[in-house]
Amino acid sequence: MKATTFLKMAALVLPLMLASCHSKKQAVVEEPKPITQQQIEQNEFLQMVQDNSVQKLFVTSKLKFTVEMGDRKMTLTGNLRMKRDDVIMLQLMAFGFVEAGRLEFTKDYVLIMDRVNKLYLKTPYRNVSFLRNSGINFHTLQALFWNELFLPNEEAVDTTMFTRFATTRGGEEVIINFEEEGSKMNYTWLANDKTGQIKMANIAYRDHLKGNTQLNWDYQAFEKMGKQQFPSEMNVTLTTPEKEVMLGIKLTYLDNKSDWETRTKVSDKYRQVTVDEILQRFLSLG
Repeated sequence: MKATTFLKMAALVLPLMLASCHSKKQAVVEEPKPITQQQIEQNEFLQMVQDNSVQKLFVTSKLKFTVEMGDRKMTLTGNLRMKRDDVIMLQLMAFGFVEAGRLEFTKDYVLIMDRVNKLYLKTPYRNVSFLRNSGINFHTLQALFWNELFLPNEEAVDTTMFTRFATTRGGEEVIINFEEEGSKMNYTWLANDKTGQIKMANIAYRDHLKGNTQLNWDYQAFEKMGKQQFPSEMNVTLTTPEKEVMLGIKLTYLDNKSDWETRTKVSDKYRQVTVDEILQRFLSLG
């Protein structure tokens, strides 16, 4: 049970328990702290950020996907298909018509497929070190792809969680920050001061012994989708103590198609490999 749900239930049950108690001692009721003007303004701004979320069950698009690692660079076309709270799927094509690879993220696993060499990796998030160290799970990835706020270990952000963020205004931008005391993780967003549109998200993992890991996700070229705007360009940089990987995602023909299979079945002809091996194979596809 989530902490917020528990607190709401406790707030309902506690008065009944006190009323049934026969003790003559008077219950001490702690006065709630008044909400400051700064908190009101922060809540209003975060609500504006939330209101930018695209209210569609599906988001689909044609895709141009680039990967750079060291002196190696790969460019592929393909499709992006997403179903909210269910799956994120990237189909990568070689020569414009042959599927060369696939990335599939669900709540339970990460699937990476090399169609050319018949290799795959299907594993829980905790087994992929850069995802584990960055605190990334399905809901985190979904928020990053959908241009939304997120909190670790939460499926979504609602108004009761706004007090967990801190905001700092500077010029035409607002810095939104979340950091738990004693945690090695830090989460930061940069949003437009007037519209609340998220322009950048950053996840930083600090480890003085093993080194720092950082994921930076930039959003550009917003296009209208329903009543909201969706970023048609995303630039992602993952920096670890061992390497730096840069991803470029360009979307065209944004749509909300639902006539596609949301899960991929891996043929027995495919061989399962490690993360490093399949990433190296991917870089040889371009």
